[in-house]
Amino acid sequence: MALPLIQIALDNLSLASALNDLAKVGDAVDVIEVGTILLTAEGVNAVKEIAKRYPHKLIVADGKIADTGKVFNQMFFDAGAHFTTVICAAELPTVKDVVTVGNSYTPIKETQVEMTSNFTWEQVTQWKQVGVQQVVWHRSRDAQAAGVNWSDKDLQAVKRLADLGFKVTVTGGITLNDIQLFKDIPIYIFIAGRTIRDASDPLQTVQQFKDEFHKYWK
Repeated sequence: MALPLIQIALDNLSLASALNDLAKVGDAVDVIEVGTILLTAEGVNAVKEIAKRYPHKLIVADGKIADTGKVFNQMFFDAGAHFTTVICAAELPTVKDVVTVGNSYTPIKETQVEMTSNFTWEQVTQWKQVGVQQVVWHRSRDAQAAGVNWSDKDLQAVKRLADLGFKVTVTGGITLNDIQLFKDIPIYIFIAGRTIRDASDPLQTVQQFKDEFHKYWK
C-alpha cells in the first residue's frame, strides 16, 4: 500500500496566525488545508495567499459545501485549491455539480465528501455513480471534546469505503497513537490540525507522523 499523506488543518481565526503556523511546517507537510474556520474568518483570499506561497503543495479548501456547488467550487478552484469539500448531507445534484466543475479543469480537481453520522450507504453508492473519488471520514470536534474515541464501527466503515474504491482521508483529533488503528487500510490522507499546531515542536511532530506511516505502509 502507498504511504498516506499528512495534511495540516489550518482552522485559525486569522490568516496571519495560519501563515505563522505554516512557516514552521509548510515545507514538510504534503497537503495544506484552509480550514472552515479560516475560510469563514478570511474568505477565499486565504486560499489565494496560501496557494501563492506554497505552489508545490496540495491545497484543500474545506468549504463543507451544502448547496450552490458550482459557484463555490469554481471560486475555490480558481483561487488555487486542488481539492474542496462537500458535506455528506448535500443533495445529490449538488454533489454531481461539484464533480462536474472539478472535471472541467486540467488536470482534474477533486471534491471530497466529508462524512458525519448523517449519511446512508445508499448515498455512498450514488456518490460513486456520479464520479466522486474522495471521501473524508470525520470524527467531529465536538465528539472529540466529549471523549468519543475511534471505534470498531469507524474502522469498519473506513475499510468499506476503501474497498469501494474511494481515496479515504481520516480526520478528527488524529494523534500519533491513532495511526496504528488504520494500518490494514489504504488511507490516502491523515489530517492533523491542533496535534501539529499546538505541539512544542511542530516540525518534529510532522516527521513523527511520517515515521509512523513508514511502520505500517510500504
